[in-house]
Amino acid sequence: MKAALTRRDGFTLIETLAALAVGSVVIIATAALIRNVSLNFDRGARSVSETERIALAVERLAADFASARFVTRATAGGPALAFSADRADGEQPVRIMFVANAEVQSGRPGEEIVSLAVERNGEAMRLVRRRAAWSGSRMRFEDASFGDDVVLIDGRLDIGFLFARSAAGGGLVWTSDWVGEASLPRFVRLVLRDPASGVDLLGEADFVIRADAPAGCARNEAGIGCLTAALAERPSR
Repeated sequence: MKAALTRRDGFTLIETLAALAVGSVVIIATAALIRNVSLNFDRGARSVSETERIALAVERLAADFASARFVTRATAGGPALAFSADRADGEQPVRIMFVANAEVQSGRPGEEIVSLAVERNGEAMRLVRRRAAWSGSRMRFEDASFGDDVVLIDGRLDIGFLFARSAAGGGLVWTSDWVGEASLPRFVRLVLRDPASGVDLLGEADFVIRADAPAGCARNEAGIGCLTAALAERPSR
């Protein structure tokens, strides 16, 4: 009789192919999981970064508006309040200019012109802060040389501002521009809307403007003219 065939240890070709197939599935699934985790981590990191950037922008705007000065500037029609918020094509203000306290002294000690411009950046919008030297009430905003550009907010957002004046009875009236006014707004509101949903991401981010008269009025300086009374005679445009 022929000797019985001895069984050899090891895998057959089919078993080897099956093991390779299972291993490939495990590797692909693991790679996909790592990719998803990485994408979610990056998305979360970007979200945190954007939130922090908006928080810093709000802090910067709060400091600027809180230090706004009640001073005049030169215009073709005579002295005017050195606070202006212009609109373009009926939209939200695209540029706000006012005199504020300067962190780094330039021009007149302790004061500078702050410009806040809403600009298009491809498919996104951005809010850019610039500043210029302020040489006093004989200076025109048009003659200022702005620099030190800082992008405060940049993203697919609708960016705008609203301005509040005191109304009879102690209420507030909000408007989307501030041109030819005889006083500073009491509050400035930053509006950040999601274009898709129309939701305001900040709710009501209101900044207080503390100045409502020139400093000379408190000191009763001769010839100061206290702007509220002097400018009230000028008709609003």
